Amino acid sequence: MFLPAFMFIGLEKDDCWGFCSHENCGKRCTIFSSVLAAAIGVAGSGYCVIVAALGLAEGPLCLNSSGQWNYTFANTDGQYLLDTSSWSQCAEPTHVVEWNITLFSILLALGGIEFILCLIQIINGVMGGICGYHCSRQQRYDC
Repeated sequence: MFLPAFMFIGLEKDDCWGFCSHENCGKRCTIFSSVLAAAIGVAGSGYCVIVAALGLAEGPLCLNSSGQWNYTFANTDGQYLLDTSSWSQCAEPTHVVEWNITLFSILLALGGIEFILCLIQIINGVMGGICGYHCSRQQRYDC
């Protein structure tokens, strides 16, 4: 999340971090860098969504009633999420199931939002790179 954010901040000027002195070259480089940063964001958010979904499906590592530390809800296919009475199978840490569900639900939501925003940025950058470059080369006549 931080790498794309720093890249977007660095792209504030149209000179592509000073690598290109020509105006059109700088704009194309900026658009390409914007798409690259958004692609990194899509990859990172996709990873976040996968890890959060697996964390929700697997359940927390906890001390069960037989005194063993294990993933008590690993074989329930996520059904423990709906059956709150089964949460008492985890003796320690206290409220670990609620904490696990809250954490991974927030990560899942934020990862999904980041994925959508970065995907929109990729589409915007590609369309801006294609249309913006060709539209700027057309002649315009004032009446």
